[in-house]
Amino acid sequence: MDSPDLWAGLPTLREEPPGEDDAVPDVWEDPIPLTGQRRRPPFPDQVFPAWLGEFVAAVAEETQTPVDLAGSIALAVLATAAGGRSVVHVRGNWREPTNLYTVVALPPGNRKTAVFTLLTNPLYEAEKQLKTAMRPVIVEAELTARMAKESADKAAAKAASADADKRDEIVATAIGLAQTVDTLTVPAEPVLLADDATPEAVTSLIAEQGGRLSVMSDEGGIFDIIAGRYSSGAPNMEVFLKGHAGGRMRVNRQTRREYIDAPALTMGLAVQPEVLEAIGRIKGAKGRGLLGRFLYSLPVSTVGERKVITDPVPEQTAATYTARIIELTLALAEWIDPAVIQLSPEADAALIAYQERVEPWLKTRGGKLGHITDWAGKLVGATARMAALLHLAEHGGNGYAHPVAEATMRAAIELGEYYTAHALAVFDAMGADPVVSRARSVLEALRDNGWEDVSRRDVFSVLSRSDVPTVADLEPALALLEDHGYLRSYQPERTGKRGRPPAPRMQVHPALRDVGH
Repeated sequence: MDSPDLWAGLPTLREEPPGEDDAVPDVWEDPIPLTGQRRRPPFPDQVFPAWLGEFVAAVAEETQTPVDLAGSIALAVLATAAGGRSVVHVRGNWREPTNLYTVVALPPGNRKTAVFTLLTNPLYEAEKQLKTAMRPVIVEAELTARMAKESADKAAAKAASADADKRDEIVATAIGLAQTVDTLTVPAEPVLLADDATPEAVTSLIAEQGGRLSVMSDEGGIFDIIAGRYSSGAPNMEVFLKGHAGGRMRVNRQTRREYIDAPALTMGLAVQPEVLEAIGRIKGAKGRGLLGRFLYSLPVSTVGERKVITDPVPEQTAATYTARIIELTLALAEWIDPAVIQLSPEADAALIAYQERVEPWLKTRGGKLGHITDWAGKLVGATARMAALLHLAEHGGNGYAHPVAEATMRAAIELGEYYTAHALAVFDAMGADPVVSRARSVLEALRDNGWEDVSRRDVFSVLSRSDVPTVADLEPALALLEDHGYLRSYQPERTGKRGRPPAPRMQVHPALRDVGH
């Protein structure tokens, strides 16, 4: 009999009173594999305003790609247009910026580049128009700065050779002109989009662009760059962490130190599934919160089931999409202080109800998101951001003049539920759920030892303490294995009338002894 000091008081996997009916049945059904994939719902493109939903669906049809790909990129496109130029006021002092990090994982051959091109073309056109409009301003500023520099240089030379009785006055004039030169700045050429740039390049671009930038890429090279694989140093994540949250960021220039008060970085990426597993291994990515900032999409590939002859995107649908994205981008580009988007009382009530529903999911024990709280803790904020983007897609550049409607918030909540389901699948692939990982370790131990009947203590004794530190950590794994049909717990009968009852034991599925042992 097991010593009761460690095991007494632990819950049985089935807490039923012992008796004649407690005999464990001999017939076993096939166990459910632990590797079974989670349900991943399709992208709910109906949440978009008609002009955007029609374009997303048409792109998916023409390219024969999952609608998830175009849908997630579309959100990143909206965030590129709005990020750094608008915020959503949730309630009290809670404001969320409108930039997003989205990443879609699909195997090679899924035409990611074609979808990216169709979705992002209007952003490049908007960038071109912004550059054209800014060019005369840049020329004038450059000329003014050059003339001021020449005047200051002449004044400095004159002060150096001035007579003593006039020196103070001339020096004061030279100092004033030099100070004027120092205050003159030449605006940077507008840039909306960057590709797989280094953290240092992204930081410089954000500083030049007034605190906003978007990294859009149909490759996963940005994660290699973040991981420091092309440099000798440790991973440099600061710009990617603060660029999502809007935290103040320091920029060291050659001549002076600057601060970006509220950086707004958007990331829209499409990568291969293997890349998601690799980013989970980036040193510090989970601990510092990088993984928790992305909205993940892991759609089912359509390769092998695609039509050869497809319907092209209708010209009017494409023209409307292009015009609306350019209009929104140009309208918000003029804002120096971000436009504030308010929630209607009904939208706020819907978000509060969602927040109250999500909160219990965050419990470390028993919460369905308890193993990914870094991601799940940002879910409600991300939902508010998506509501603001859907609102701007509906109302355009003057969306700040209208509050977010309840229907828009519910559409954003539907997106939040979609990304939650996919995040669970992605973090499973990254090995984020310790219960599943420990259950696999227990399965391996059961196969290796060939047990027919075993106690918790015996199982715990053969497991690595780095995998299963305590008995309490073992319990959820055993419960999961019983749910999947690998184990059956039972309470042995007392052998005497005195003392504590014997510790519960478990019978092991015959397949674990007959196969692979």
